[in-house]
Amino acid sequence: MGLAAAVLTSAWQMAVFVAPLAGVLASIGWQRRPPSVEVHADPGVLRCFETEDVRLTVWASADDGTPVDVAVTGSSGLRCAVTPRPDGRTDVTASTDRWGRYPLRVHVSVPGRGGLFEGTATAEIADVFVFPLVPAEATALPRTELLDRLGTHITSRIGRGVEFGGIRTYVPGDHLRTVNWPVSARRGSLHVTERLSERAADVVVLVDTYDQPPGPATDATERTARGAVQVVQSALRGGDRAGVVALGGSPRWLPPDIGRRQFYRVLDAVLGAGAAYERSTGTLAPRASVPSGAIVVAFSTLLDTDFALALIDLCRLGHVVVAVDVLAGAPFGDDQDPLVHRMWSQQRSFMYRDMATVGVDVIAWPESSALDHVMHLVPDHRRRTSRRR
Repeated sequence: MGLAAAVLTSAWQMAVFVAPLAGVLASIGWQRRPPSVEVHADPGVLRCFETEDVRLTVWASADDGTPVDVAVTGSSGLRCAVTPRPDGRTDVTASTDRWGRYPLRVHVSVPGRGGLFEGTATAEIADVFVFPLVPAEATALPRTELLDRLGTHITSRIGRGVEFGGIRTYVPGDHLRTVNWPVSARRGSLHVTERLSERAADVVVLVDTYDQPPGPATDATERTARGAVQVVQSALRGGDRAGVVALGGSPRWLPPDIGRRQFYRVLDAVLGAGAAYERSTGTLAPRASVPSGAIVVAFSTLLDTDFALALIDLCRLGHVVVAVDVLAGAPFGDDQDPLVHRMWSQQRSFMYRDMATVGVDVIAWPESSALDHVMHLVPDHRRRTSRRR
């Protein structure tokens, strides 16, 4: 309109005044397109234990060289310390006191090509997986017949070991190194020393990852991961093979193996980090994840029917199955009538009895007790043999 008025009135002063504004209006579409920005994080996936610090470097670059402003923020509960560097990059130090997955987010802002507009965006650039810290003491496993494989668990069977098993008369074929010379000299005939065999076990931990109702049941999942990690850590330190199965919306599993590397692979599988574990469909534990003769230790609130059916299925396959109830008390608050709490306790005891009837031992894990003390309450599943006299 200003240019039209300048042409009609032949006022060149008005044309000079309006020309820059007309140029801005004509380039509005070009200015609204900010430059393309790439945001980088090195490394993109970080793993640590609780209270440990992890460090990464964040930087961003625009395709036309425009300076980019980057602000790093962490998830709730994740502490982040940001230190800018002279080269435009940002060093980030993160830590937290609770296990879990914590995404790191960046807020990027870059001016448009003409300087009249500013482009902003928020994106997740890295994942911090924090593993739970568990006590170092050994956790007792359910007492059952172990596999015929060299290990550290002393059995009642005679074999190759270091523990004394008895004295018997020498028979042809016995190794001379087993001859007990003092006893042979006293009795006047050759006698050998028998040793108890030491065997290993396959331990598979089942983790309940189903959605829990808000309240005490959700808070109880804190001990689910800690208990699973403690059992795996104790089994691997004892020379046993350990694996994990996480049953929930998207089941994932890791077959049993030995070694320190397996421990960190189990941690990744519990939190869903990395790609070392396998995925499956359905609500039952995959057969390949639980080898024959394995000991199954499950940690759950036992509020989901599918998880209970998976335990019964494993028991029918011949496995020793122990379910640790991590839900201490009722899944609702204390504002309910006392009669409701008594009915819940009675219903829970009936469930314990019914599960034990089909072969699944259920033990409660109170908050005031250590897991090792609770595991000693598991019944003895070893076969008892009677000797004739």
